[in-house]
Order: sequence, then structure tokens, then C-alpha cells
Amino acid sequence: MPSNRSHVLLYLFIVLLFSLSLTFCSHTKPVARITIEAGDYVRINTPVSVSLENFSIRETDDLILKCIDGKTEKEVPCQLEPGDPLQLYWIISDTLKPGEERSYRLYIGESSDDPILKTIRKEEYLSIYAGSRPVLQYNHAPVSPPEGVDSSYTRSGFIHPVWSPSGDTLTRIQPPDHYHHYGIWNPWTRVNVEGREVDFWNLGDKKGTVRFNSYLSTTGGPVYGGFRVLHDHIDLTAPNGGKIALKEEWNVRAWKPFQHPSGEGWLWEFTSILNCATPEPVILEQYRYGGGIGFRATEAWNSGNSWIVTSEGKTRQDGDATKARWCMVYGETGGGMSGILFMSHPQNREHPEPMRIWPVENDDVFFEFCPIRHKEWEILPGKKQMLTYRMLVYTGTIPTEVAERLWQDFAYPPKITIEPLDK
Repeated sequence: MPSNRSHVLLYLFIVLLFSLSLTFCSHTKPVARITIEAGDYVRINTPVSVSLENFSIRETDDLILKCIDGKTEKEVPCQLEPGDPLQLYWIISDTLKPGEERSYRLYIGESSDDPILKTIRKEEYLSIYAGSRPVLQYNHAPVSPPEGVDSSYTRSGFIHPVWSPSGDTLTRIQPPDHYHHYGIWNPWTRVNVEGREVDFWNLGDKKGTVRFNSYLSTTGGPVYGGFRVLHDHIDLTAPNGGKIALKEEWNVRAWKPFQHPSGEGWLWEFTSILNCATPEPVILEQYRYGGGIGFRATEAWNSGNSWIVTSEGKTRQDGDATKARWCMVYGETGGGMSGILFMSHPQNREHPEPMRIWPVENDDVFFEFCPIRHKEWEILPGKKQMLTYRMLVYTGTIPTEVAERLWQDFAYPPKITIEPLDK
């Protein structure tokens, strides 16, 4: 007959198995079924998100997302974004053809995802990294102009450098011809503030400037890295010193890298939310420069080794003042060909958006989506105004049909439905 010791060991073994089963169950609690419909467009490397409103999920919960393929499930990197409501983000990495659907199951559990995208904040700037490679740098500390140049050209709150996946710097700041150019930035030029003409673009005129105010959030993870900040647009012509005319929020998000047929790319998004900070409306007057998103390209590019192509087939020769859904700016660098595809969202003002494109005679390269190019814009107190752009920073070359597909992804995202799973 079995000894008492054997009974005790058997009992302990059963208890251990039961405990492990409870642990496993608690770490893989099913939450929801998610379905993506491709709609009319091909989906490849498409960032997507869904609201988790009305689901019992906390910001501190670990989540597992699994793609359903017949009777099998494959884990897909996902990332939970805090907020009200919570948002779940992931990327459709392989091809989803027009008319096709894809289903997922969402679990509360311990994910194996590594934080590929990281945000590292230092004393003077914040950087987003994809693994060990830098994607972009946001400068929150004031950057002074070169020695001997008027200090009024000092500026904070801009993006530089922007790096290609091969490590080439694609932006430039404080060039001798325009000390007020700051990589990727978006000040407004002719602005009416309480009857005063203010210029936030031409810093040397000493009528206005833009300053970093504070960080709202920073994040990193297996799907994206990003940050949200506040900027103050300061009217330097106001009586008794500077006065805030506009409060602006930036929301920047960079997605994990992917391969395209001739190289590598990474997507990142830029959203600007404008708020009037005065009792009276602020008028962004019609002008050929200002706002949207501006890009001063690397000094390595010139009229002989760089090119611009818009969604309407325009170039540096004939693109200035025309409108476009997207614009590719690319050229030769130390690492070969690289460029940036700028995409305008359909909800942006004046979309397809007017552009400022320097002609070939300028030699250096400048591009800007400029929503006040042809028509002034009234920013009313208490009413937010938003502009959203997506960029593909890439190595190699991108055919126009790929640029169009990427814009369609941005403009017309796939339909996503989410429903609770039965327990």
C-alpha cells in the first residue's frame, strides 16, 4: 500500500498543477475579438488602432494580441496607449488585399514583446530610437545661432536631426541664408493679433517667436515611440512685453521600421493642434510661407542631386503654389538614395494642400505644406484647429504608386470592429 509520504507527495503535486493552471488562466484571460476589413485598398505595413472603451482593461494591464489563422493563433506586437478611452495599436505587417478581412483575439496576459521604439529624454532634447538607430530628435532647449549672429534667432521646439534608416541626416538648421530655418518646424508668418502684425517665422524681425512650454507625455514600446508637448507662440509686439497669442500641442509618433522593395523605411506622424490664447480671434493671414509643416533639407542636397515629385506629377520646376495629397523629397546622400514622403490628411484645411517649393534656381531644398498659401485662416477662441501629417523616411527609392498606396492607408484607414469574447 502507498505510504503516507506518497500520499503527501501526490497531494502536493496535484496542488502544484492546480496552482499552475490558475496562474496560466489568470495570465491569458480572453477579452475581445477584433476584425479588420481592408476595404478598397491594399494594406501593407499599416498602423492601426482601436478604442478599448467599455472593456475592463486598465493602463497597467499587459495585453497579448493574436492573429487568427484557421485553428492557430500567432502573436502580434501590440501597444496600449493611456488615455480616456484607452487605445490599442498594432501594425498590419503582411499583405491584406482589398475586400479581405483579418481577425484577432485580445488577451490580458504577459506579452513577450520587446520595446523596439524608445524615447530617451536628455537635458536639451528628446530622441526616438528604433532599436539602436536614431529616428528623430526633438529639441526642447533653446538653440542659439552661430557666433556673431543676432540672438533673436534663438529657437526651441523643433525637430532636428531627422535620420534616414541608413543613418544619414536629412534636415538642416540655421543655414547662413535663412538662420530662422529649423529642420522640421511650423511657425506662422503674417499673423494679426489684436490688430498687431506679428511674425513667428522670421525671427530676425523680433516681432514673434515660438518657445517650448512643457512635456505632456512620452512613450515607447514594441509598436511606436512618441511624445506630446506644448508650445507657446509669443507676440513680442504686445504692450508691456511678450504675450502668448497661440497655444499649440504637438503629437509626434514614430512606428517600427519595415522593408520595402529597394530599401528600408519608417513612418512617423506629426499632429499640430492650435488654440487661440487671446480674447479675440487670431488671423493667420494669406502668405506663401507659414504653418503646416516645413522642411529645410540637408546641405548635401542641391538642384543637381535631389528631386521633388508631388501626387499631381509636379516637380521643382512647376510645383510651387500648387496643391497635392503628398509630396516626395529625395536625393543622394552618403548612404545612397534617401528621402521623405510627406502626406497630408484629407481633414486638413485646404486639402489637397497648397505647397511652397523652392525652384531649381535656389539650389538648396525647401518644402512646405502651407494651408494659408491662398486663403487666410481665423483661429477662434475656444475652438481647436488641427493639422495632421504622416511621413515615410526611407532609403532607396519609392515608386509613385507606392507613395499613393501609403497615402491611401493614411487617408482611408481600414474598418475595425471589436466585440467582447464570451467567457
